[in-house]
Amino acid sequence: MAKAKSLVVVESPAKATTINKILGTDFIVKSCMGHVRDPPPKELGIDVNHDFAPHYVTIHGKGKVLTELRSAANGVKTIYLATDPDREGEAIAWHVAHAIAPKVEVKRIQFNEITPKAVRASLDKSSTLDMEKVNAQQARRVLDRLVGYEISPPLWKVIHAGLSAGRVQSVALRIIAERDGEINAFNPVEYWSLDAMIQRQEDVFKARLIEHKGEKLAINDEESSRTIVAQLSEATFEVSEVKRREQQRRPSPPFITSTLQQECARRLRFSVKRTMAVAQQLYEGVDIGDGETRGLITYMRTDSVRVSDDAVAEARHDIERHYGAEYVPEKPVVHKTRRSAQDAHEAVRPTSVALHPEAVAQQLDKDQARLYELVWKRFVASQMNPQVLNITTVNIKADDYLLRATSSSVKFPGFALLYTESVEKEEEEEEASRVPPDLACGDVITLIELLPEQHFTKPPARYSEASLVKELEAKGIGRPSTYAQIISTLQDREYVEKVDGRAFVATERGQTVNKFLVATFPNIFDVAFTARMEDELDRIEDGGQDWVDTVRQFYDSWKGSLEDANERRKELKKAMQEETTVKCEECGQFMVVKWGRNGRFLACPGYPQCKNTKPLEEEEAQMTTDEVCDLCTAPMVVKTGRFGRFLACSAYPNCRNVKPLPLGIVCPEEECPGELVEKQSRKGKVFFGCTKYPDCKFASWDKPILQACPHCEAPMVYEKASRGGTPTVYCKVCETKVETALA
Repeated sequence: MAKAKSLVVVESPAKATTINKILGTDFIVKSCMGHVRDPPPKELGIDVNHDFAPHYVTIHGKGKVLTELRSAANGVKTIYLATDPDREGEAIAWHVAHAIAPKVEVKRIQFNEITPKAVRASLDKSSTLDMEKVNAQQARRVLDRLVGYEISPPLWKVIHAGLSAGRVQSVALRIIAERDGEINAFNPVEYWSLDAMIQRQEDVFKARLIEHKGEKLAINDEESSRTIVAQLSEATFEVSEVKRREQQRRPSPPFITSTLQQECARRLRFSVKRTMAVAQQLYEGVDIGDGETRGLITYMRTDSVRVSDDAVAEARHDIERHYGAEYVPEKPVVHKTRRSAQDAHEAVRPTSVALHPEAVAQQLDKDQARLYELVWKRFVASQMNPQVLNITTVNIKADDYLLRATSSSVKFPGFALLYTESVEKEEEEEEASRVPPDLACGDVITLIELLPEQHFTKPPARYSEASLVKELEAKGIGRPSTYAQIISTLQDREYVEKVDGRAFVATERGQTVNKFLVATFPNIFDVAFTARMEDELDRIEDGGQDWVDTVRQFYDSWKGSLEDANERRKELKKAMQEETTVKCEECGQFMVVKWGRNGRFLACPGYPQCKNTKPLEEEEAQMTTDEVCDLCTAPMVVKTGRFGRFLACSAYPNCRNVKPLPLGIVCPEEECPGELVEKQSRKGKVFFGCTKYPDCKFASWDKPILQACPHCEAPMVYEKASRGGTPTVYCKVCETKVETALA
């Protein structure tokens, strides 16, 4: 009689393929394709009167998957649930067990890396399902469902249908919207810096003015700058102090989820969503040649920088072999995990340091290869000796003024030979001077030139994906495994958009939603409150808090605000409307700005007695042009409809001729006879394309302007809209900002 096989259930087909090759024919490995049960999609599905009990149904399309799992479970001796080693993975395993209702023994197995050693070892360490993890995930799901289904309806009634609120996503929106407000309210302050180009024999270097009569110097205007320049021009420059020291720079710890997301955003220009998708592929396994499929990195959802002793030993051996013994620390480097971390899994690292990036690059696609190289280098560098720098600081007296020059050079490259962490542009340090190495106190030096420069203080930078992840983590909003979904949701719902391809700005819709939620539900969308709730949800997993009590506490905290919002619906709706100076032609009242499914529009406040509405920018909507209708020769006018601006015949309704709004610019594509026109995407976003589409594929989100670039003489520049102020005009050819194009 054939030996009974065991069934192993994982989330994805790729993971199933890798594990199947590892375990062989004694095991059947099947994929559940992620979550299999959830509350029903078109109703709350939570019984708030009976301990918030959720009602679960099979997710649409998963019936066939569950049928296949039930069939595979027949005749096996044991079922191993091998979903990911986190709360969500535990919840998926629990739902699978309930959905297929097996009559055989069910065991839970977990592994931090998908390698033969780790997978086989997990079979010997099998356990039961961790219900505290399941309840922690269930509490999050119930809370998110309550917020989404009970707070979204007031948004529909006050603003317009189709909007939604989210427990964590709306707080992330608030962070972005408030940064927009800080930028819009920012008033730049003038200040000046003053550098001196000085010479000692043949050596020329730069020093910066820092003090006057022993006090820190601030130069506030051009007049002050000129006075100081005049005084320094007559002064004698003499070295008053030279300090030389060594400085050590220690390597960054190996990646955790959030730092991986940040570094990929900065260095690889990956979105958080793209980073996690590629990391998942590397974790689940790829074919590395000779038919061997294995995971290349450890589990990528972690908040710990801890690594196994075996991995450290392997890294130290590889460092000595390829870089030399001087790069290997006397003792293994131990990086400290922050106190608030769960520390459930190791840091993100390669499953084997022996698999160098160049050795597997041919078996990986471009994204996989770049991300794997980043993970590999970061981990190996984390176990290398520090970089050692020689720092020289020189103070230079010039009468009552003090200038300072700082120089650095590398004495020993250490970990930086392999890897250094990138930084945001705003965090980049100024380049240091090259101070002569033999400079000494008492040396008299010659002033060559004084370089005063005007500056203005800058507003706080808009959030990029990297800095938003950093901010969310710092404030305790969400968890690293949820950041990709948070950011994707905000973009998909058009609450935020990216400017210049990288910085987030809240859209008008996002600002309106945020204004309503913060005013109506001040507790639930408060940053500090949300962070405390995250901590309480974590304590459920630790067994320190009951999930039902936690949900009830949260629900009770905003139930009163919800009832108040429903009672004051009309008052809230009126408060959200902007008054204008446009008079209604039918009743004479001043019209107000309202929101509809297709955006903002003007409406009479006398509704329902007066139902007059019109486009928000009425003057533009009826602007006469030089265009003549090619059907009846009447003038064409600019109108705004649900699909954006267009040209329409002024003889409407007798003539219904319409056509795209032209820019008066010939298409820049070679040999294309078309003209550029304003169009609108399916999502309602304006872009500019060619009248010869689909033969010509020219398209631009930024508005083309028929003006030559003053830097490279390109025949056309582009205007990028800005919600925070004046549009930016730039050249796509030389990538230079054009200051005067709109003057």
